[in-house]
Amino acid sequence: MHFINVVDKIKKIRTFESLSLRDYRLLWLGQITTSMGQWMDQTARSWLIYQLTGSAWQLGVISAIRGAPFLLFGIPAGVIADRYDRKTQLIVAQTVNAILNVILATLILTRHIQVWHVYVTGFLTGTVQTFQQPSRQTMISDLVGERHLLNAISLNSAALNLSRSLGPALCGVLISAFGIDVSYYIQGGFYAFATLWTAQIRVPRIPTPTGYTRSSTDKSMLASAKAGLSYIISNRLILALMILGMAPILLGMPYTSLMPDFAVKVFHGDQGTQSLLLAIVGVGALVGALTIASLGSKQGSGKLMIAGAAAFGLSLVLFSRSPVLQMALVFVFLAGFSNISYTSQNQTVIQLITPPELRGRVLGVYLLNRGLMPVGSFIAGALASSFGSPWAVTIMGGMCCILAIGVAISTPSLWKLNLKPKSY
Repeated sequence: MHFINVVDKIKKIRTFESLSLRDYRLLWLGQITTSMGQWMDQTARSWLIYQLTGSAWQLGVISAIRGAPFLLFGIPAGVIADRYDRKTQLIVAQTVNAILNVILATLILTRHIQVWHVYVTGFLTGTVQTFQQPSRQTMISDLVGERHLLNAISLNSAALNLSRSLGPALCGVLISAFGIDVSYYIQGGFYAFATLWTAQIRVPRIPTPTGYTRSSTDKSMLASAKAGLSYIISNRLILALMILGMAPILLGMPYTSLMPDFAVKVFHGDQGTQSLLLAIVGVGALVGALTIASLGSKQGSGKLMIAGAAAFGLSLVLFSRSPVLQMALVFVFLAGFSNISYTSQNQTVIQLITPPELRGRVLGVYLLNRGLMPVGSFIAGALASSFGSPWAVTIMGGMCCILAIGVAISTPSLWKLNLKPKSY
């Protein structure tokens, strides 16, 4: 009898409920494998460019080149996600990624690799990722519906953070044991697996009240983009959610780029100290994602979302003022936890209240935040050079906290928001 009660309690745990849906499970497997490839690429590409040039400045250049496509093509990528078949877009993007990795691996293996090869393939890889992200994110709502949306997005975030921890570690082992070329061949394999899983997904046809279908081409690309931007600007709640989702990425997340300085100058450590700090950020984010995935129907709380955004900024301020490493580890864990907590809910609410025919375009703008990281890192670096890294993070973290409070005050509808997903 006791055993039966335990089983019943386990069944009520909501953390992994969306993985019971076959098609979302396939999409999630594709997410974790492509994310593994992306994080491995970031590690391997930085090491490769440093081997070729010996320049620390080139590390920043290659990071900017990989991030630039998100700013350049984010809006067109959202338009395409709304106009054309999202599953096909994912298959094409993942296949191109696999080909790019195999090409780069072969150039390294045959010793024909040059610096411009690293730049060009880096830009193309960033471009492909830019076009696949709106399609993948919008497909989540297509596959799981409103009832499981927060859980699915949170598990998606969990996959991203798990791969952020495992990808660089696996890449380091492969490079040490076999070389960078083998690492890139393995990355190509990850994208091939993702493509096989994506090909098996059955995407339901989502009818809309307006009779709109994604295959319709009655508007030009420019007109479609304008319609998406007009919707964001004219909808006060959506605009507030976009600011809440994008600005902290610009002002808060660049603190990770200053970790080497914190590790050496503040905590008197070395590369291992930096790795420990970043690993704890990832652990906090993973725990946060799984916690939010367990919320069930409480996914539309504006108060909870704003509290998470404010806590993220406050955690950064407390981290930057920490006198010892042990205290800093607590606050970077909280930073990772609160960041994922509010971003998962933010993206869920955006998808719940945006009409299906506009979701790709809205998410395309939302995902511009990934291209803001290099800009934020530049700002953080400038502040650090003038005031030191601790004060740079204090200033930017404080701005994040103030921004969250300001958005809550200026948009009462967000503070009062309490959406409930439809049951079906």
